Amino acid sequence: MNFSTPLIYWYLQNKRVLPWRLTKDPYKIWLSEIMLQQTTVAQGLPFFNRFINKLPTLKALAKADEETVLNLWQGLGYYSRGRNLLTTAKYIVSDLNGIFPDNYNDLLKLKGIGPYTAAAIASFCYKEPVAVVDGNVNRVLSRYFNCDTPINSTLGLKEFNNLAQEILDAKNPDIHNQAIMELGALVCKPNNPLCTTCPLNDSCLALQHKTISLLPVKIKKNAVKKRYFNYLVTLTDDNTTILNKRTNKGIWLNLYEFPLAETEKSIDQSTLVNHPVFVELFDNIKHLDITCHNPKEIVHKLTHQHIYTKFWILKTATHPLATINFSDIHKYPVPILIHNFINAFLSH
Repeated sequence: MNFSTPLIYWYLQNKRVLPWRLTKDPYKIWLSEIMLQQTTVAQGLPFFNRFINKLPTLKALAKADEETVLNLWQGLGYYSRGRNLLTTAKYIVSDLNGIFPDNYNDLLKLKGIGPYTAAAIASFCYKEPVAVVDGNVNRVLSRYFNCDTPINSTLGLKEFNNLAQEILDAKNPDIHNQAIMELGALVCKPNNPLCTTCPLNDSCLALQHKTISLLPVKIKKNAVKKRYFNYLVTLTDDNTTILNKRTNKGIWLNLYEFPLAETEKSIDQSTLVNHPVFVELFDNIKHLDITCHNPKEIVHKLTHQHIYTKFWILKTATHPLATINFSDIHKYPVPILIHNFINAFLSH
């Protein structure tokens, strides 16, 4: 079996030109890998460029405040990744003299850096022979070796990490790791893989056994939880509104949002006005005009939950808590769900 040679040859002929492939700077490679964990390259590239333009170095990131980082992260989701980036950057600058660890084991000790990211930085920047294993790599390996062990099982994690390490080109781990991930992204795709042009098609066991469409195997996830959000969007005659910072652990920590009335199911206005959050904020407000911006709920899908959202517009002459001018609202980091609402609302 000659796995790496045809793979690397294919990669050098077909690889995409991406900014993090044009550098050995561990900061830029770290940033790109964290961004791309839950995001496609096409989606992540504009975020990467915007982030680097604003915070071009590790020291620049370390000096930034959390709101700046979360604003730059807005739209990528999984905001704990952005917060961990900031924490780790500050630690490297203050405790490690601004020098990134240059090996897998020390990289693993950093907050927010797991086995995948540590392997990527160690191999891409320092040519340490450690295999990178992500969803693309798992898919290639499960098909190439015709392995039906679930990739998200404990056994599967161990098995595919061992396979990836066994076939790694120890002399060129940086190119090999990039190549196998690129093969999974461009050729060995989840649906309609391009097997006829795959550089490994003469030795792929799943292709020989006609099991490509059955692999990789995944254990089914738990049922998705449904949540019902009702955002109370205050709008005064002075064009001011209310924003609150989320402080509870869970989704969107430290992002801003309009006052939230969460319910167990979809509600109408008659139910909304009796909700404790509504009563607390508006019970003493006279001449309140209430309209629903979107009678049909917006469904925002996260990994383990779907959020059904209505935005309620509450017009009033004044409100003691409405201290933020709508013209300044883009200065605050908000979840993409609210960001999209703001853009739609302001465009009317």
